[in-house]
Amino acid sequence: MTLAGAKVLLVGAGGQLARELVETAPEGVALDARDIAALDITDASAVARAVDEARPAVILNAAAYTAVDQAEREPELADLVNHRAVANLARAASACGARLVQVSTDYVFDGRSAEPYEIDAPTNPVSVYGRTKRDGELAALSAPDALVVRTAWVYAAHSRNFVATMLRLMHERDEVRVVSDQFGTPTSARGLAAAIWALVACDARGILHWTDAGSASWYDFAVAIRDEAVALGSHRLRATRVTPIRTVDFPTPARRPAMSVLAKDATWRLVGPGRHWREALRNELAQMDFPRDSGR
Repeated sequence: MTLAGAKVLLVGAGGQLARELVETAPEGVALDARDIAALDITDASAVARAVDEARPAVILNAAAYTAVDQAEREPELADLVNHRAVANLARAASACGARLVQVSTDYVFDGRSAEPYEIDAPTNPVSVYGRTKRDGELAALSAPDALVVRTAWVYAAHSRNFVATMLRLMHERDEVRVVSDQFGTPTSARGLAAAIWALVACDARGILHWTDAGSASWYDFAVAIRDEAVALGSHRLRATRVTPIRTVDFPTPARRPAMSVLAKDATWRLVGPGRHWREALRNELAQMDFPRDSGR
């Protein structure tokens, strides 16, 4: 579709992906970005009114309950945000003829595959978070021409995420212990946002996957964060040890998929390939505010 002049309703404004969607919006898009204070998507009546008044061509849902471990203790709230609220958006989109774009996750898979997950691979979530996101996918796809974009390990330069946490811990401690037997792909929110806009522009629909290129364990990711931060001037981190541990040594309330690399060939045929995750990380770190020093 031609995005110039198109009305786009973005819900979940305020989150790390939504911020990047605002900053990367194509020229000419009439973007209406609303956070929860402006539109609570768990309120079906409010959603119906807002969409009917705005009459958008596209609804982008960047809202989600993403506290994976907390979801095990709050399954009803996770389901409300990740599933039933999406159903509200799907009904409203259907009523006004808007296209719904829903962002989903690698956690819809159980992580037992030896190969990257294709878009038509059977889902089998092993956590409340994964199950509610899978149910949200199904709700979104009930709307005509809906697009579900699965992604993984998303971070941005400006938000609380794995990268920010690792940088903080590495400056506070001599050692950080990171799981080395869970594999996926770190993904820049900026690259994901640009890909979503490109997919909307080419009228993509159904389920597609987007992450940066390559794969890594959480341990690999942490080592790269340290090494790239050192290269950018945080030389004190040279002495920080990153120690690999097994998942069983770091128990969490929610199970994580051991292997959740997503196959992206179908998406890349439409909009081109993403950058390698290490390159994207380097670019994001260059924009982040973390301690740098001049001594080596």
